[in-house]
Amino acid sequence: MKKTLICVFSCLFIGNLLPQNSILAQTTNQEREKATQWAAQLGLTDLQKQQRVTDYIFQHLVAVKDWHNSHPASTVPAGINPYTGTKLSELDRSIIADSAQPDSIHGNLMHGLRKELDEKQVGQVLDQYTVGKVDFTLKGYHAIVPDLSITEEQFIRKNLEEAREKAIDYKGMKQISAIFEIYKNKCEAYLNANGRNWRQLFKDYVTKVKAEKEHKTN
Repeated sequence: MKKTLICVFSCLFIGNLLPQNSILAQTTNQEREKATQWAAQLGLTDLQKQQRVTDYIFQHLVAVKDWHNSHPASTVPAGINPYTGTKLSELDRSIIADSAQPDSIHGNLMHGLRKELDEKQVGQVLDQYTVGKVDFTLKGYHAIVPDLSITEEQFIRKNLEEAREKAIDYKGMKQISAIFEIYKNKCEAYLNANGRNWRQLFKDYVTKVKAEKEHKTN
């Protein structure tokens, strides 16, 4: 009887573990596939170097995911944003929780990439994490401010590249976009402080886009 009960409980225990292990393996495989693809797109001729880069990316993706999953937004009290006075949103709390991850998660990746790659190649990897938001956002600034100066562009690009590196430690496009928004606000404050009126520029751009759409439909 005891042996029968032990067998039953063992089967139940193993049965409960199998789906969890399957899910864990599936998500880990997703991170491995992503890392492999991103490293391959660098076109490295040294396959050992490519594998090392793949491993750095994979380890970072897993570390960020594990921290995010073990530190949900609910671990941050539902207080207020001390800057605006408004109640923290679910996204705010999630970003706060993820921002508390150990510096080594970010540092290990960047140290590894910079040991193996030049800065242009490092940027290509970071673009994969952030789906090319640096160039896409910069293109938007050029559309809104057609006479953007070289100095203004350099300032904006520098901030967007800082946003890109910061954003790689967060999960999902909502978080990534929120990190970029911090640096976009800096860019727009810079433009305002140097003789531009960002609000008016953006309003004029929206008006222009609407007019172009109406013209096409007529």
